[in-house]
Formats: sequence, structure tokens, C-alpha cells
Amino acid sequence: MDKVREVIAYKNHFEDFLLKQPKKVQNKIYKIIEAIETLERVPSNYLKALTGTNGLYEARIKLASNIWRVFCFFDKGKLVILLNGFAKKSQKTPKKEIDKALKLMFEYYQDKKET
Repeated sequence: MDKVREVIAYKNHFEDFLLKQPKKVQNKIYKIIEAIETLERVPSNYLKALTGTNGLYEARIKLASNIWRVFCFFDKGKLVILLNGFAKKSQKTPKKEIDKALKLMFEYYQDKKET
């Protein structure tokens, strides 16, 4: 399958989160990432923009009744940068998780400016 966009992880936050998850969850996360890489239009049950966050998205992973989220954003339209992830326990995405993702997104652009 041809890739429509490239997905990369920023620093080690995503990997740290991924390695803490059960194998089944890891596989499901890989499937979602593959969909993001290869589908021209990614369905919103896989990838959803977070309102009022200036470009932050959440990749949505569901397995049985459990839900996980991985934050990401686009750079130059094609690149998806994976940030932190968490297991979702409540209806709303916790503000501290969003704040952490926004901080990482800001860091990413700062690092980019310096290189």
C-alpha cells in the first residue's frame, strides 16, 4: 500500500506509552497508525481534531470496552507527529493530557526552529 503521509514519533513519549500497553492494544494502535499513513481520508473514529487546541488531533483506539488516545498533529500537511498517549477512563479527555500534548507540540516547533 502506498503511504499518503508519514507518521513519526516526537521524542520517546509515544514509545514509552506504547510499550506499557498489552500486546493486543499495541497491535490495534499499529493498525490505526497504518490507516493514518495510507488512507487519503482518515475516518473520524480513527482520527479526530480537538476543538480549541490549534491543530491537535487524537488518534482513537478502542478494544472491547477500553479506549486509548494518542495525541498527534500535522506538520506541512503530510507528517503526523505522535505525542503522548493515555488510557481514557472518563467521558471527556482530561485537560492535563491535552496540556501535556500542547506542551510537546510547542517543544517540537521550538526544536525545529533551532535546527
